[in-house]
Amino acid sequence: MGRPALAQQKLGVFTNDQDVGTNVKPGAAAYLPATQQYVITGAGANVWADHDEFHYAYQQLKGDFIVYARASFAGSKGVEEHRKLGWMVRQSLTGPSPHVSAAVHGDGLTSLQYRRASGGTTEETRAAITHADVVQLERKGDVYTMRVAQFGQPFEVVQATVTGLGETVYVGLFVTAHNPDVLETGVFRDVRLTQPAPDGLVPYRQYLGSRLELLNVATGDREVIYTAPNSIQAPNWQRDGKTLVYNSDGLMYSFDLATRQPSVLPTGDVKNNNNDHVLSFDGRQLGLSSGVDKLGGSIVYTVPAAGGKPRQITPKGPSYLHSWSPDARSLLFTGQRNGDFDIYRVPATGGKEVRLTTAAGLDDGPEYTPDGQYIYFNSARTGTMQIWRMRADGSQQEAITHGEFQDWFPHISPDGKWLVFVSFLKDEVPANDHPFYKHVYIRRLPIAGGKPQVIAYVYGGQGTMNTPSWSPDGKHVAFISNTGPVN
Repeated sequence: MGRPALAQQKLGVFTNDQDVGTNVKPGAAAYLPATQQYVITGAGANVWADHDEFHYAYQQLKGDFIVYARASFAGSKGVEEHRKLGWMVRQSLTGPSPHVSAAVHGDGLTSLQYRRASGGTTEETRAAITHADVVQLERKGDVYTMRVAQFGQPFEVVQATVTGLGETVYVGLFVTAHNPDVLETGVFRDVRLTQPAPDGLVPYRQYLGSRLELLNVATGDREVIYTAPNSIQAPNWQRDGKTLVYNSDGLMYSFDLATRQPSVLPTGDVKNNNNDHVLSFDGRQLGLSSGVDKLGGSIVYTVPAAGGKPRQITPKGPSYLHSWSPDARSLLFTGQRNGDFDIYRVPATGGKEVRLTTAAGLDDGPEYTPDGQYIYFNSARTGTMQIWRMRADGSQQEAITHGEFQDWFPHISPDGKWLVFVSFLKDEVPANDHPFYKHVYIRRLPIAGGKPQVIAYVYGGQGTMNTPSWSPDGKHVAFISNTGPVN
């Protein structure tokens, strides 16, 4: 059973805060539950040379982890240009302790800093970008990876190997004023502590836990509204704006946004549902994809939106549902029929399937625009997974993203003006796969054309945002991020 978010101690995800160093001017840390923000005030001469002075909000973590935040100083100008804030991993809470830090300076300098031994000299590797306000630090063994960006842009990656910090370390957010007599304040939002998948995890047999999040598509602000120790996937937004629908362990769930509690949505004997489910435009019907081995895999069904007896639509699998037509007369699904996955249209009551794509390579994720004139989808036909568009009859197929990432599952805003989609990294994922538990971006693109903007930096992938997840007012999308138990 999961739990509503915010059932946390006074410091949110952290267990303690304190000044680090000798005779440091007292600082403070506070967690603001209403906005899920952290406000940290610290003094201190510096985090540099052979010892450090700063204020620290932290907890102890064991093993590998990923920590993430959007970070900025309060106020546009501080006293010292090299005041610093960011993430820090420490062996101990003493000033000379070995550490690794992802630090953003007041003048914009952004660097991965590290002290290899107690009282040793601090080293750094600088990022090319400056004024980063998105800061992520990952530990995998003795390799520390800093990923930083100005919000909206992809990460720049900086790495260092630092041995000897220990299996269990202190991990947290820090602020130093670079001046022992001055207090500076940092504001951190969208703070996430994540335990990534271990190397031996078996996909589709072993799962990490889940966070159900709401994302403001204009600002990028994120809110965790529910956490679960198991896998929940692919939230859809009901048309009343009060309820989400998602799948977990083969069942469908209705999630009440007011009480922040789920309840099982009945689907009769169809109880092997996957994350390709979608509500009709009028909100009256729910389409399902559910595995049936004797029929070849996933089969498409429809059911009343409140639950009920399912109606089988496709006679054979694999068939993965992705969209209703605006008039609710047709369904779009991805099907494997001739050794290749293509996009098909079928009457919503069942009947003759019409093949809409014929190019070699995986075609997936089809979705109608609200006016029914176009279908957006993703295709690996060029060797890279990209977002494509075609007319509703399958004509005029053209790519609209250009291969920087592996782009999946385009979802069109209710007003028809925007796309959001999931982007995997090419060095992590091949074109024809969308696995669990990877570094992904959620990106936004104007339908009229332009450059995609990153609006969320996520650890997730499969199940994060497979099917339409826009709120009815077009202000938010719902998605899933993942983590193991953070100790």
